[in-house]
Amino acid sequence: MKRARLSYAALCLSLTSCAALLPDSEQISRTPWPDYQTAEQVFKGVPLETTSLQQLHAMGLDPAKTPNIVVLSYADLMRRLALSGAGEPRLLAPQIQACIAAQTSCFAYEIEQKSSVRKRYGNFWADFLNFERKTVISGWHFDVIFIVQNERLVYKLWSGTPSIEQFEQENTPLGPFQGLGISILTK
Repeated sequence: MKRARLSYAALCLSLTSCAALLPDSEQISRTPWPDYQTAEQVFKGVPLETTSLQQLHAMGLDPAKTPNIVVLSYADLMRRLALSGAGEPRLLAPQIQACIAAQTSCFAYEIEQKSSVRKRYGNFWADFLNFERKTVISGWHFDVIFIVQNERLVYKLWSGTPSIEQFEQENTPLGPFQGLGISILTK
């Protein structure tokens, strides 16, 4: 009996400092680029006016074969560029104006790639019993629009965040009993 108590105490002691038991998660959008730098290099390496739609597809930018590529019509493009309301079309680049005017012979590919890792850290028991949860979130984000008119790339636009680092901390003073009052009142 004494040996069982010692084993139990050793187990509890080892769990109190074992952050490896905390859950982790990872979210990655599957697209042609493994990281932000590669996405930026590919974007910069695609020349305007000379790149055909077939060449874009050969680079892996084919919505029929590559997941998470959104095909935007000229109307979708107008909405994305806030032209449906009080936006001024004359403020847009001439290539975009020509695309909107061409209507059905113009479309765009939008690729939004996100990669994020959520890792919990801190005291296992405080997290497990819902008293305190600490999470670090890291990753990157890249968003690109390729505008194609008459089977040629006429415009490209990108934005992104090369490095994301965020921290979350949740404190629940009553731990596992925090939501108990609300659940009792609603029954």
